[in-house]
Amino acid sequence: MLLAALDQTIVSTALPTIVSELGGMEHLSWVVTAYLLASTAATPLWGKLGDQYGRKKFFQTAIVIFLIGSALCGMAQNMAELIAFRAIQGLGGGGLMVLSMAIVGDLVPPRERGRYQGLFGAVFGATSVLGPLLGGLFTEQLSWRWVFYINLPVGAVALAVIAVALRIPVRTTRHVIDYLGTFLIASVATCLVLVASLGGTTWDWGSPQIIGLAVLSVVLAVCFVAVERRAAEPVLPPKLFRIRTFTLSAVISLVVGFAMFGAMTYLPTFLQVVKGVSPTLSGLHMLPMVVGMLLASTVSGQIVSRTGRWKVFPVAGTAVTTLGLLLLHQLDENSPDGEMSAYFFVFGLGLGLVMQVLVLIVQNAVPYEDLGVATSGATFFRAIGASFGVAVFGSVFAGRLADRLTAELGGDPLPPGVTPDTLSADPRGISQLPTELRPSALHAYASAITDVFLYAAPVALLGFALAWFLREDRLRASVTAPDLSETLASNPVERSSYDEVCRALSLLGTREGRREIYEKITERAGYDLLPGASWLLLRIRRHGRVEPAALAQRSPVPLSVILEAARQVEVRRLARREGLELVLTDDGFQAADRLARAREDSLAELLGDWWGPDRPTDLVQLVTELNAEMCGSDAERPHDGGGNRNRPYGRAA
Repeated sequence: MLLAALDQTIVSTALPTIVSELGGMEHLSWVVTAYLLASTAATPLWGKLGDQYGRKKFFQTAIVIFLIGSALCGMAQNMAELIAFRAIQGLGGGGLMVLSMAIVGDLVPPRERGRYQGLFGAVFGATSVLGPLLGGLFTEQLSWRWVFYINLPVGAVALAVIAVALRIPVRTTRHVIDYLGTFLIASVATCLVLVASLGGTTWDWGSPQIIGLAVLSVVLAVCFVAVERRAAEPVLPPKLFRIRTFTLSAVISLVVGFAMFGAMTYLPTFLQVVKGVSPTLSGLHMLPMVVGMLLASTVSGQIVSRTGRWKVFPVAGTAVTTLGLLLLHQLDENSPDGEMSAYFFVFGLGLGLVMQVLVLIVQNAVPYEDLGVATSGATFFRAIGASFGVAVFGSVFAGRLADRLTAELGGDPLPPGVTPDTLSADPRGISQLPTELRPSALHAYASAITDVFLYAAPVALLGFALAWFLREDRLRASVTAPDLSETLASNPVERSSYDEVCRALSLLGTREGRREIYEKITERAGYDLLPGASWLLLRIRRHGRVEPAALAQRSPVPLSVILEAARQVEVRRLARREGLELVLTDDGFQAADRLARAREDSLAELLGDWWGPDRPTDLVQLVTELNAEMCGSDAERPHDGGGNRNRPYGRAA
């Protein structure tokens, strides 16, 4: 997971140096796009193959493919080779993402899955910050090739640990894998990206090649819709587009991916070429954008979780993103660092406000059986938007750069071997210009890059307009547990509906495993007990017998709370002493069973209308299993976070 997450961000700050050495500034966008397209197309296949034939061997295969791609990227001698090898790397990277998440589901009990998935989110957050810095550091201190070579020792260690230590229970699920649908959607995306990146640069917009690619993309899209209507397990079920919220969210996700990855690809070029900062410092300059994105994403997710109100965030987020793009357009070669940092922060803030919420509202809009595929669909469109955005940004940049350099330098005598064309292919040529001409060349680069943001602003404005049409339905509690790995990953997130609900309920169950939930279930069960006493009854029910003093040594619940609870259950004749241990009486067994049923009902309530009369059996099994793991467990905190904090803990209700 670390390898794939880091690879999304570490390359961006190395791109200007890569282009300077290999040439081909007009193809810079494809270094990113090739990886995104390959990983996006491969992700659902890796997930289904792992389900069907076992995850360990496919996980190892994905790592090997990723490492082969990384080694080849490091050895690339020209841009064509690098782009091809990035596609190979992306094929493996898609497997790293989906299979590492799935393996957690195989190894970790439902009660702990939310916490472990939260660690994946933390990995994405950390790599968003560290990736640009490490990319700049390797490029400056070693070589840009080490941006790829660094994967080799880390991957080798991962392979060795997996071979020796990873023991996955044999559990296979039969799938009808939609190979044709996967091929067609990848082909449609590739054709559209080729049109966007080659039109107006390599070929004229009216050329037979561009027209042919456009017509081919339409034909393939029609074939894709026809195939998906008949597929047993479609990659992207057409019925989802009958849900207005999903359709609008998918388009807005595409807009967000378009703006986010397009900007992240070209801002380091602006910083290194125009502002003249080192690769490492360009990574530092990118931090305000990343911090704004993480801050807004986290805060918006928390507010939605607590209030259930969400519509303001996609509206505000797309508006602030549009503003951020317009501010970035104002930058030039003379912009001070403080101004740049402020504009980067505003742009990141806008992206963060909308990214987290889009996944939540899609999950809220679909029935349980479509939850997994709808989540992957929303993140799939963000990945396609990222590929398309980088390609469009690259096309606009290449076209504008050639025009700007010709306009700025066309009438001036240039040193031998230096022309506007060579300067657009390799920015290092600027240093060979006479001193009086360098500002003009830098201005041409600055204008070409910042014009890209101006062209992207109407796309973000379209997202703002569409956000107003989202209907603010009441959120199920089970979708108010955001996951950063769904927010920040460029790959589609491929999980089943069961896995999505398991992750959310384990997180929410952990949050609720404090004093207020024990007050709630005690009242629902019809008892007048301390929260700690209810927890103790469930603890004894779970283990058969409990010694209070020994329990305090291995449990986070304080000894005073346990002793108070033990006194109450003895006085109420719900438990009796056998030596130093407490065991349940008949009345205690009855009370513990009623408390357990009340806790199960409280979990089921989080599912809203998914917990209907015809609820799926796997959902019933999940709630039962989670409840059994939670009731009286070490992770519960019946002494923390009480709803009525003014009441002394030792007094019965």
